[in-house]
Amino acid sequence: MKPDLHNSIWEHLAPPRKPAPKLAQALTADVVIIGGGLTGLSAAYHLAKSGRQVALIESRTIGWGGSGRNNGQVIPTLAAMEPAAMESRYGEQAALFIHMVRDSAGELFDFISTHKLACDAEQTGWFQPAHSPDHLRLSEARVSAWQKYGAPVELLDKSAGDALLGSSHWHGGMLNRSGGHINPLKLSHELARLCAENGVQSFEHTPATAITPKGDGWQITTPEGEISANAVLLATNAYTDENIEPRIARSIVPLTAYQLATEPLTEAQRAEIIPARQAISDTRGDLWYFRYTSDHRLVTGAALLLKAGAKPRLQALLKRRLETAFPSLAPLSFSHVWNGFVGITADFTPRFHELGPNYYSFTGYNGRGLALTLPIGREFANKINGQPCALPFEAPRQIPLHGVVKRVARSRLILTRLQDKQRYKP
Repeated sequence: MKPDLHNSIWEHLAPPRKPAPKLAQALTADVVIIGGGLTGLSAAYHLAKSGRQVALIESRTIGWGGSGRNNGQVIPTLAAMEPAAMESRYGEQAALFIHMVRDSAGELFDFISTHKLACDAEQTGWFQPAHSPDHLRLSEARVSAWQKYGAPVELLDKSAGDALLGSSHWHGGMLNRSGGHINPLKLSHELARLCAENGVQSFEHTPATAITPKGDGWQITTPEGEISANAVLLATNAYTDENIEPRIARSIVPLTAYQLATEPLTEAQRAEIIPARQAISDTRGDLWYFRYTSDHRLVTGAALLLKAGAKPRLQALLKRRLETAFPSLAPLSFSHVWNGFVGITADFTPRFHELGPNYYSFTGYNGRGLALTLPIGREFANKINGQPCALPFEAPRQIPLHGVVKRVARSRLILTRLQDKQRYKP
């Protein structure tokens, strides 16, 4: 199944939008952003607000990649790194980075509110329930780690967790009140509108075909035009073309993630199931996760070991999961199924790179990118403007035998599911 945004619930709920034109000329700019996802759009906006002349190119349409396909949960943590690990890895840079991650969800919702962005934003909190009694110890450790940095987190016991979820399937867990959920495609479109209002020149259906040095700057070649600029931000992540930038493409594995939306829940079901509408993703490696849409559907998702027959197998798998957790949903049916790529690094942590003089990129949000996109885009703008930056930069680390790893990466799901059944070990 190829990425198919047109069957996503986000496309269904978003109003029609006229794409920006193709680039069909030679331009000059201070900065070129390659990639019309949320990180690129955020960087473009903040650079334009600082007075820079910015051009943004997108190979398809704004939000076509992971920014418009994800589950829409706004989660202010990383996938596999807690504050102590950040301190160990990043040294003096760690505190700035940890505070950025801690504040990321709140910053996103504040930005949405300040600029009146219509994206179905609900800052109802994010809850990570423990999938076994033993994993409540993991929740306790995470709450303790983030409370040391002032994050608005608390531990819910099983009784409180059951009340929040409307289910006895889990065992309590960590609640972060700054999280929530949005329509990610709507946010992408709204941020593109805000960029245009602040002078960013955007071009859609305009892929980069080459990035080459030119004098003290860079030249970005496209099928029908070119842009000369002093600085470049490559913001394509899991959709990076190996022919354009192999250092990025070969340092991540683009795993296919599937999303499904249910039919709208009844009023009685909504009063019972997650009545306060928090975003939910549990402590499993093979996550159980879901959130409400503006029209009262649950959006959930999963990974698959094999792609053959993906749609009926996904529906059967997720029907079992949701009906197990919430028996009142039976009989359950789905209205929308879609997929997209998630950029996965070898250690499941994001990385930030300076690939050349004033040439920047990043890799691997590992499924936790939505909250981070706005502040990371801002920090790239700071870096390009020569201002203090919270991002810890490092050299790209290419994955050995990358082509082979890409073909077999899905098999790791077997190990993940086995690990989910084991006891938590600190």
